[in-house]
Amino acid sequence: MSALVFREANLTDVDRCYAIETEAYEGDEAATREKIATRIAQYPQGFLCLEAEGKVIGFINGGCAWDVVMSDEEFKALIGHDPAAPNAVIMSVVLDPAYQGKGYATLLMRHFVQLMKQMDKQTIHLMCKTHHVELYKKMGYQYVKPSASDHGGMAWHEMLMTL
Repeated sequence: MSALVFREANLTDVDRCYAIETEAYEGDEAATREKIATRIAQYPQGFLCLEAEGKVIGFINGGCAWDVVMSDEEFKALIGHDPAAPNAVIMSVVLDPAYQGKGYATLLMRHFVQLMKQMDKQTIHLMCKTHHVELYKKMGYQYVKPSASDHGGMAWHEMLMTL
């Protein structure tokens, strides 16, 4: 296995990240190419890519907020994002399906958490589907509540990690 590389995203990653996002998420659940480009352009420090064999195989992206409202759809386009805010909000944790089930998502999350600690963030928030709640608990997140969001027509759960 080749060395894994964790790095900040740049605009040349938009197409590859969009391809991974649409392969891994279903229908309306996936972020648009425009949202991915916006997230990279406006907050590359919060857009962590994982490379293997010289290509991006997964990523985590997010923004920061003073008051976190997980069901805020506009925030997914970074409307209301403030890089100085103490609360990180993850929007996507995604791996190329060919690389899933190998522990890469856990490595990516660990690296992202370390990055947020280095940036002096106080909390990390995310939403996940029911079948991922236990996975995130193992990573150190606490269950908050069922989310008011029906993004992609699905049920979501809010999770929180205090740093």
